[in-house]
Order: sequence, then structure tokens, then C-alpha cells
Amino acid sequence: MSAAARSNGAREKRMTPPDGHIPVLATELVDLIGPAPGETVIDCTFGAGGHARLIADRIGSEGTLIAIDRDPVARARFQEFRSRAGCQTRFVASEFSQALNILQTEGIRADALYMDLGMSSLQVDAAERGFSYSHEAPLDMRMDPRQELTAGEILNQWPESRINQILRTLGEERYAGGIAREIVRCRPLETTVDLVEAIKAGMPTAARFGSGHPARRSFQALRIAVNGELEAIDAGLPIAWDTLKIGGRMAAISFHSLEDRRVKKFFAGLATGCTCPPELPVCVCGHEPEADLLTRRSITADDAELEVNPRARSARLRGALKIAERVGA
Repeated sequence: MSAAARSNGAREKRMTPPDGHIPVLATELVDLIGPAPGETVIDCTFGAGGHARLIADRIGSEGTLIAIDRDPVARARFQEFRSRAGCQTRFVASEFSQALNILQTEGIRADALYMDLGMSSLQVDAAERGFSYSHEAPLDMRMDPRQELTAGEILNQWPESRINQILRTLGEERYAGGIAREIVRCRPLETTVDLVEAIKAGMPTAARFGSGHPARRSFQALRIAVNGELEAIDAGLPIAWDTLKIGGRMAAISFHSLEDRRVKKFFAGLATGCTCPPELPVCVCGHEPEADLLTRRSITADDAELEVNPRARSARLRGALKIAERVGA
């Protein structure tokens, strides 16, 4: 990258948008997928539209940005974005694997596609939606308010064993057993404050004062369970890849190991060639790589970004270039 490009990137990263939302790894994402004038780009997780603003500037008036999000708040933000975007735009209100299926049936193929996984800052900052352990709110945690399942239903109706499993597998919570027992003992739980107190009571005293908030992992696990986030990633990654043209670029930003492992494994599988046992003298599987990795290791935020946007601390960016169609697509 030239010195001028690095300088422009630094300015983009440090620029605070009019709405105050700072997108994570924005410069790195744009540089990785390299949107060009006239291209079609799909934003699978529009959120507050921070990345989309930068992409729109790159693809210009002949380009098309298709935004996807299941959150109605994001749809409202898209209307604001559309009025200022310098490109053609479209919004699909759905979970991204379902939305990508819709686009495929219409014959749409993208030059670039990206995902900003997990919850958006819009959801975290809306205290009344129950995503944050820092504010008192109903036990909701739904990204799509139209769905029936809420965190309250899980906490107050599901058996202790199942809650234990959720906290252990989706939150990687060491004290899942004790927390699950305390949750069941304290039923009914009505607010996030009730949940935080149950979590603390279910942990050893020393663990409550470790690094980070003691409820962080449990809230993560419940949010993932309520919204089926891992299932959406598993379903959405191959569909997203199939939506790309040959030569298309795909990138994903993840915020915890459960997401990142899925993205890493998926891209690595696409970039793998022959899978025959090493003792065979010639290849008999005929498997050819379908991707070139754009990132051998995940890209993380630098000190300058962390200074203005601490939420970027756990972000991991990976990407791949499509060089062939996916086998079986």
C-alpha cells in the first residue's frame, strides 16, 4: 500500500461520522475487499451502516450496494443512508442466509460481500432491548422483534440442564453449572438486573472480580441462543460464497472465538487443494482450491483505532478471493 493510501486510510479510521457511530476495522475491510466503481457489493449485516458509507463512496453512482439486516432499527437507518448514498441501493429485511437465498433466486451475483457478525452498536446502545448488562431492561435480546423466543423465555422456562449447556458452549462460561442452578432458583427473573445478580450469585466470590464484567459471557451465550447466531453463520457462509462472482471478494468480521473459528475453517476449506492421503503417488480426488486467502492471519485493530473505539478490541477480520465455483454449488 502506498504512503498516500495509508494516509487516506488513517483519516477514514479516525473520522467520526455525523451520527457518532464508528465502524470496526473499517479501513481494513475496505482495503481487503477493494470495492471498485460500478461494482455490486452486498452488506450482509447493515447495522448502523458505518461500513456501507465507505463502500458507497468507492463504488460510485454506477455501483449498487445491497444491504441486509433483520433488525427494523437497521432498516430505519438504511433510509437515512439511502438519502445520502452516492450509489444505487437496496435493502432486504431478513436474516442474512435467507436474504442471500432470495438474491440468488433473482440471479444477483456480487463482486464483493462482507459480514460484521454479532450484535450491532445500535442494539447494545438501545438499553430497553436487554442486550447490555449495564442497564436495567426486560429480558428480551431479540435482534428481530417479530420472533417469539426471548431471553426471558429461556431463563424462566427452559430446564437447568439446557441453560447450563447454553452458557457452557455458547458463552464458554467456566461456572455455567452454578449460574444455571442460581437462575432456576431465582425464577421468575424479570429484568437484566435480576439476571446479573443471579449470575454473580452462581459464581465463586473471587471470580466476580476477575477481568471483565462477570455477566459478559452469560449475556453473550443467551444472545446467541435467542437469535440462532451460530446456525445463521453456518447456513450463511456457503450461500454467501455462492453469491459471489468468480474474482469476487468476501470478508467477515467476528467478535468471539465461536464466530471466528467458523469463518477461519470455512475459508481454509475453500483454499484447500488435493485432499488425498500423502502416501498416494498421484492425486485421485481431483479437488481444486476455490479460494485464495486474503488473510493468512486475522486482521485486528491497531492502537489508533482502539483509542477511539474500544469495542474493536475483540474484532477479527478474515477474507478470501473466489477463484472457482464451490464444489456442489
